[in-house]
Amino acid sequence: MQIIEKFSTSRLLAERLQFQHLHELCRMHQNQKVMTTLGGVRSDEETRLFIFNNLHHWQSYGFGLWVFRDKNNHQFVGRAGIRNTSVEGINEVELAYALMDKFWGQGLATEMGEQILKIGFELLKLKNIVCFTLTTNQASQRVMEKLGFKYEREIIHANLPHLFYRLTV
Repeated sequence: MQIIEKFSTSRLLAERLQFQHLHELCRMHQNQKVMTTLGGVRSDEETRLFIFNNLHHWQSYGFGLWVFRDKNNHQFVGRAGIRNTSVEGINEVELAYALMDKFWGQGLATEMGEQILKIGFELLKLKNIVCFTLTTNQASQRVMEKLGFKYEREIIHANLPHLFYRLTV
């Protein structure tokens, strides 16, 4: 399986998540506004573990999360990718994305998602990808719908109610 180390979109550069991204991810994971819908603020140690687990995911499956930067000034925008997850005891491949709050509302999550879905379906030959968010996260719900995901049901994830969406080729 070919591992996609780097790619770009019209406005962003993406590179595979590495330990060198620790400082930027710590900044993201300690931003209360960003982490409100992502399980809450994480300590530096929790972020190290997050990176370790995601690097292990890359080794196990050949795909995972990428770090995204603005093409013009190389500023850290966020992280996004596809990863295996368990939803109500069923193994699924999830589209995950998180952006620094200064980049919200600019269509960047949709831009990231479009390219990641293309990788997932065209290169990795996945048959379907899921996405879920808190019932209160309307911005993320709009991103999912723009990307073509269809609402399936409500689920409980991390002990909280979420809306569960699926996209099938």
